[in-house]
Amino acid sequence: MLNTIIHRAESPSAAPPLLVAHGLFGSARNWGVICRRLAETRLVIAVDMRNHGGSPWTATHRYPEMAADLAEVIEAQGGRADVMGHSMGGKAAMHLALTRPDLVRRLVVADIAPVAYAHDQSRNVEAMRGLDLSALGTRGDADRRLAEVLPDAGLRAFFLQSLDLKSDPPHWRLNLDVLAAEMPQILGWPDTSGRFDGPALFLSGELSSYVGPQHRETILRLFPGARFAELKGAGHWLHAEKPRAFEETVRVFLDAAL
Repeated sequence: MLNTIIHRAESPSAAPPLLVAHGLFGSARNWGVICRRLAETRLVIAVDMRNHGGSPWTATHRYPEMAADLAEVIEAQGGRADVMGHSMGGKAAMHLALTRPDLVRRLVVADIAPVAYAHDQSRNVEAMRGLDLSALGTRGDADRRLAEVLPDAGLRAFFLQSLDLKSDPPHWRLNLDVLAAEMPQILGWPDTSGRFDGPALFLSGELSSYVGPQHRETILRLFPGARFAELKGAGHWLHAEKPRAFEETVRVFLDAAL
């Protein structure tokens, strides 16, 4: 079973639980503030995806398996949920909706499409694998070392959230070897049959190139009930860059009458 962080509803309602699946190199903790705010009237469950955070490390990292992981969490919570995923987590959520539509009431896909991508994250894996973890005293020490190969301060801050400095010796809470080996699977999209006829929101960042007009035909073929929205001024990390606008858009979609 995946590691989960449970956010209890402040004022419980009849709304189903919301399951939140993070993207590559992320964790359930990254979504803490957003999950707490969305938990006003419903249970919100954030997961660590396999090979991330506190979840089991496995020999493979593929979307049918990740979708099955999410299904297991939903079934343990009663059997049906709204599901939201970003990037890699969005692909896992889409695969779940296509193959187990009985488990998904509404679907939110944040800045990803059901297609293969040509960009590669292997350089970032190698940067983390190459970081000398010996004699690290503070996160600042780790940041300075990582800056030698990764100049983007925002990316470094994001990656370092998965570095456990309290352990002896420090270690990454990411199965970097498997993520590197499975990168073609992560960037790809399996030949998935099925169709999800329920409500689906494809929410993209205005400044991101991950979801474009060329993807709409594929999305609508698999998700005929899809709606599209764009967050102004946001890129791929739209939930981190425009959190309040992201929350409000998601809340309106989830709470709308069927």
